[in-house]
Amino acid sequence: MNLQLQDKTAFISGSTKGIGFATAKSLLREGAAVIINGRTQESVDTALHQLHQEFPKSTMSGIAGDFANKKDVTSVLSKLNDIDILINNVGIYKPNSFFDTKDEEWYEQFEINVMSGMRLSRQVLPKMLEKNWGRILFISSECATLVPPDLMAYSMTKTAMLSIARSLAELTKGTNVTVNSILPGSTLSEGAESFLDEVARKENKTMEEVEANFFKTVRTNSLLQRFASVEEVASTITYLTSPLASATNGAAIKVDGGSTGGIF
Repeated sequence: MNLQLQDKTAFISGSTKGIGFATAKSLLREGAAVIINGRTQESVDTALHQLHQEFPKSTMSGIAGDFANKKDVTSVLSKLNDIDILINNVGIYKPNSFFDTKDEEWYEQFEINVMSGMRLSRQVLPKMLEKNWGRILFISSECATLVPPDLMAYSMTKTAMLSIARSLAELTKGTNVTVNSILPGSTLSEGAESFLDEVARKENKTMEEVEANFFKTVRTNSLLQRFASVEEVASTITYLTSPLASATNGAAIKVDGGSTGGIF
């Protein structure tokens, strides 16, 4: 399927690995120009090298910037001019009990996960509305509704993203600009692989056994009963950035393998 992205430029925050990096690949495969982002210039250069090897004829660049650093945020914003697609993907999480989570940890996760997307959207949305075309996506999480007790601060940020995305969508009424949210479920990113490997070593099991046990004892509501690949999540993101998804606006799309349940 041709997603008609050949003349579009996308910026993806937090895209040197994981879902963001897989999305960069998916967009490049569809012919879009891609601007990636990582906390350090080294991480951006490494990711760009990998992308150039796979897509030597594609248009790509990178902007280094740590969204926990206000100076870096200002620098990133100043370099974003004519963006057709904004994917608010950057995010951090710190598992901890409610009683042990310090105020600073709540603020840090809110600053990076929520304020990054707000600031980026505030920068690019006016131009999108002016030219009457654009796509903004917030990459939330199944935790926005599941809210694991050890991820309360993280879950709060992911729920907030849904609210911001829906509110921004209201500003696009009657235009060809859309704003949506994606709720990935448990996804086999580098972090998840490290988690599975660590538990497997501790318990003297295979990673496959640890994964199966995770869905039997922790994420029991999952219909998929496995981790989604980053490519599976990126495919949905890529479609929603395209002109073909023009009738989807103000929506929260689940890519959670059925873990959050419900009809909607």
